[in-house]
Parts: sequence; C-alpha cells; structure tokens
Amino acid sequence: MIQQIKMIGIDLDGTLLTTEKKLLPFTRRVLSEAIKKGIFVVMATGRPYSGILEEIRTFPGIRYVLTSNGARVLDMNTQKVLVEHLLPLKSAKKALEILQKYDTLQEVYFDGQGYAEEEKLEMISRYHHNPHMWEYVRKSRKPIPSIPELVAGENRDMDKVQALFADMGELEEAWKELEQYEELVLVSSLGYNIEINAVGVDKGRGLMELGGLLGIRPEEVMAFGDGDNDIRMLQKAGIGVAMGNASDNVKAAADYVTDTNDEEGVAKAILKYALHKTGGEQC
Repeated sequence: MIQQIKMIGIDLDGTLLTTEKKLLPFTRRVLSEAIKKGIFVVMATGRPYSGILEEIRTFPGIRYVLTSNGARVLDMNTQKVLVEHLLPLKSAKKALEILQKYDTLQEVYFDGQGYAEEEKLEMISRYHHNPHMWEYVRKSRKPIPSIPELVAGENRDMDKVQALFADMGELEEAWKELEQYEELVLVSSLGYNIEINAVGVDKGRGLMELGGLLGIRPEEVMAFGDGDNDIRMLQKAGIGVAMGNASDNVKAAADYVTDTNDEEGVAKAILKYALHKTGGEQC
C-alpha cells in the first residue's frame, strides 16, 4: 500500500542546504512540485527565525516553520506563533552560568532573534568550525556587549540557549555538568556545539503538534535530518529519512537513508516516497 504523505518536515543545515549553504535548483523544483500536490513543506531547524534564509522565508507555498528545535512554530503568513515551549529563565541562567566557565561563543534566542556577544562574533572562526557558517552567523545574530546583561534586562523565558566550543575537550566537560540538570534538554547538531531547550522540547514534538493543528496524522508525515537534534523527528514521523552524511545514530533512527545533502538527497527521497515517482536518480 502506498503511504500518503501530507506534510514534510525538513532540517536545513546538512540536510536541505548544501555544505555551502545553498538551495539547489533541482531541489527547488521538487519542493515546488510537492507543494502543488497539496503537501505542507515545513522547515524544521535549530536556527532561530532570524537565521532562516530569505530564500526559504519567501519560497512560494512554504508557510510554516519550526525553529529553535521546536521551541517555536510559526505561521509565516500571519507571523502568528502556533506552538511555543520556552526555556524557563531560571534554567537558562543555570546553563549560562556553567557555559561561562568555558571558552565558548554563547547565544540566546528571544522571540525568534538570536543574540551573541560582539567580541565573540568578531572571533567567529575560533568557535564555528565550518567557514560556510561564518557569514550566516554574523548576519543573523544581533551583537550585544554582554549575554548576562541581556538576560537580566529581558528577565523572561527564552526560546533556546546555544554554545559553540573552541575546544572539544571542554565541550565534553560542559556536557557532563549540564546533563546533571533534568530540566535541560541537550543536543548537538554540529558536533562542536551544545543546544539547550526546555525539557520535553524537540523537533518531533513540534512537528507533530503542528500536524495536529492541520489535521495531519503522524503516519502522514515525512521528515528529513542529519543531526542528533533530528532523531526524535525521524522517529515520530511516518517516514523518517536520514541523510547520507548523517551520523550512524541518526541513520539508525530512520526508516530510510538517502543521498547526502550535496547530492540533493532530500529531493530524491521526496520524489520516491512522497510523490511516488520512479526513474532517474534514486535514494
């Protein structure tokens, strides 16, 4: 029996976008075809809303976006927040207090906007190990003098906390400290970062909640990802697809493995499993 797909959740970095952070023409055409067939195409990312490419925000027919690993799901047509699961201020302060002991570029997200300290942003190459991410981070984060001062001034819950580490040994040490607190959910999408959300928050939950609002059952959802923060989404979707460049634990959580992000694996899998087209390059 052919499985009918009504919604597709797609991670951005390492999944939909190439290593150079590009959306290729073949993938654009396949996404457009899926949208024309009435399938909801949803971006499901760890990025804040401010970090989503203009090309994605204005893509014809893409209306919904899941940001900050599911902390916020928005209707981009109305800018209405449909789902919100914020990191409590007390928990965020506890996490930041630990992270400040290490050589990190820390970020906090409020209302879909990412903030980072200006001094650390000027040393982006020290903390972001992928040069293709440098310009994106500089453009999408608001530079501020001090993270603690910003958090104290806002004095409210936030979307997410993230830290990028210069040293992998320090990342391991920080992870051990942070995981002692049950109210924090830790994931790493890049390998050299720690993303911190409220307990119970993940992309899978956010995507399923959006599906519920749209009258879509879990078995009618397809999801793509490559990182640890995508695992729950792949597990909860009717069809979970890992990228060829994904880590082994992500592949183990998926129903299928497609080609890499640079080989447009998302487009190939959509053609095969959602649009049920054969011939040409397959996953």
